[in-house]
Amino acid sequence: MKNMTKDITAGAAGRRRAASGDPLGPNSEIGRKLKQYYDELVSDHVPDRFAQLLSQLERTEPAPKKD
Repeated sequence: MKNMTKDITAGAAGRRRAASGDPLGPNSEIGRKLKQYYDELVSDHVPDRFAQLLSQLERTEPAPKKD
């Protein structure tokens, strides 16, 4: 009886996903929000002071040795 209930539940969930055309189901909203947050983060302006510090770090690091 447990297996039959599990099969019915799994079948209904599969039909809901297929009908909506969204393979991730409720997780797709989480994915959209994460992508939106990432896009906003990447497009943010880098403060001048931070860019200067990165430049200083690059100049002080030794160049990698070539073989």
